[in-house]
Amino acid sequence: MAPSRPHVVIVGAGFGGLAAAKRLAGKRVDVTLVDRRNHHLFQPLLYQVATAALSPADIAAPIRSIFAKAANVRVLLDEVTGIDASKRRVLLSRSSLLAYDWLILATGARHSYFGREGWEREAPGLKSIEDAIAIRRRVLLAMEHAETETDPDRRNTLLTFIVVGGGPTGVEMAGAIAELARRSVSSDFRSITPHCSRVILVEGGPQILPSFPPGLSAKAEQSLRELGVEIRTNAPVREIADGEVAFGGERVAASSIVWAAGVEASPAAQWLSAEHDRLGRIFVERDLRVPHQDHIFAIGDTANVPGIDGRALPGIAPVAKQQGQHAADQILGRCSGPFTYRSFGNLATIGRKRAVIDWGHHQQSGFLAWLIWSFAHIWFLIGFRSRVVVGLSWLWNYLTYQRSARLITGTPQPHIRIK
Repeated sequence: MAPSRPHVVIVGAGFGGLAAAKRLAGKRVDVTLVDRRNHHLFQPLLYQVATAALSPADIAAPIRSIFAKAANVRVLLDEVTGIDASKRRVLLSRSSLLAYDWLILATGARHSYFGREGWEREAPGLKSIEDAIAIRRRVLLAMEHAETETDPDRRNTLLTFIVVGGGPTGVEMAGAIAELARRSVSSDFRSITPHCSRVILVEGGPQILPSFPPGLSAKAEQSLRELGVEIRTNAPVREIADGEVAFGGERVAASSIVWAAGVEASPAAQWLSAEHDRLGRIFVERDLRVPHQDHIFAIGDTANVPGIDGRALPGIAPVAKQQGQHAADQILGRCSGPFTYRSFGNLATIGRKRAVIDWGHHQQSGFLAWLIWSFAHIWFLIGFRSRVVVGLSWLWNYLTYQRSARLITGTPQPHIRIK
């Protein structure tokens, strides 16, 4: 009788989990990939769905279709509620217990409001397609309402957009909203001009893009200002309530507030009673194993892994993908030892024809950086169709300034409260 094959359970179909499953596809192991959603989402372009540049299907792919030809990979739509490490079992909310020989935790991150969870209704974050569609609805409805609003103060509030957080997501979101409001949409309205809208980027620290060198941060700030974005640094948010944001010495009313200021890891550390950092990321061994759990790996936003400078590696797609591959290779016996991240640069775009890239030994900005950013994101999309559709959409947007995904869908929420 042939011995049974090892069973690998992967929790999370983000970049890390997907990379691990692809590495294990077709090998002499059985894989179960568990996710509470049926699709893999290309999160770096999620802000473009929120600002009507792309449609949700352009940046997402059904997980089952990705592994349709991998006979040893099973996809399970369910939500993990806990882990019984002593019996090597994963606890699920809808299915029975799931036993494993190896477990890879790639559960990702969620919004963090630093203990002020009541802010979420006023300032939604951007982590899912549902988040993006809700933000898109909020922004587009504000413009529609402003078209017929006769009171100047109420109209100014409708056309004020605040993005909280000056990291890559916040910078990209602020630039995209500015382009949407000032160029792509204003020509379609009769009473909204390119200078009617106001976009404010709020950052609690001394500079935007704090993970980039100061020179690139300054260039990004200049590019945002050229787009009409107002930047507030050293301005931590004190309060978000009733359609107003209090930051620094200001209090500004806005119809649309987007939260891009912080994230925290999933409850994976709690499931294992593992030591973790303030963001909830598990302190793992150098080979990505959870301490005292030789058959469990934690990767991506779930893990705190130090880089060569001693600081935790950033929660970006390339890190998660390389960690997923490393964990899978250890299970297959292909490698052993510590994980080493190979950086290909840090990128951020600031709207049309503007981007910054930190290569480490070299910095790039401007139009060439934007082209590199565009090709890199198209290349890493899942599926040939998505690459073609996104590439053509960007070309159309570039030539015409039009945003083809300006659809207000779903049930409008009564969030626009104008004083």
